[in-house]
Amino acid sequence: MAVITSIEQLEAIYGAPQEASLVKVTNHVTDEYRAIIEASPFAALATAGPEGLDCSPRGDEPGFVRVIDATRLAMPDRRGNNRIDSFRNIVRDPRMALLFLVPGLGVTLRVNGRATLSIDRDLLASFAVQGKAPRSVMVVAVDEVYFQCARAIVRSKLWDPSRHADPAALPTPGRILAAITEGRVGGEAYDREWPKRAANTLW
Repeated sequence: MAVITSIEQLEAIYGAPQEASLVKVTNHVTDEYRAIIEASPFAALATAGPEGLDCSPRGDEPGFVRVIDATRLAMPDRRGNNRIDSFRNIVRDPRMALLFLVPGLGVTLRVNGRATLSIDRDLLASFAVQGKAPRSVMVVAVDEVYFQCARAIVRSKLWDPSRHADPAALPTPGRILAAITEGRVGGEAYDREWPKRAANTLW
């Protein structure tokens, strides 16, 4: 199998990027980029640590990632499975990246920066939902912000309802767990009980 082994070889194959691909990068959140962040209900968080890489979904009401100012963002940690893989990475290596998606919008937004995990009481309280504050808030020092063109969204037809998968045709979490553990964990009971459990633990 032929593989690419050098930057020179890579650049010879792909050529130089267009000017727009370079000038779109800023070291702060512009008004235009802020509008996209505040409209987004979903982001993928990427981190790296001694055990390897992690990319996890984050979502809430649009604007759940707060723009503190042009160089700082804040994102509350809502309830999850307590694996805290991303946070284990961040406390040892603050580098991280966010990819924001907005339903119906082809453009995505990328933020690269360095994060700290705050447990400041006032900050936690400011993110409370239904009287429940997050256990921590990730504060991001922004290094780069830029939009990603819509080609991937267009090719995938991500927002086209006619292309949405039929959940019944795919394995459920309970089925996956049961297969991995030979029935010890998961199964139909897991899937049946999950909606109520999730509704009670969203925040």
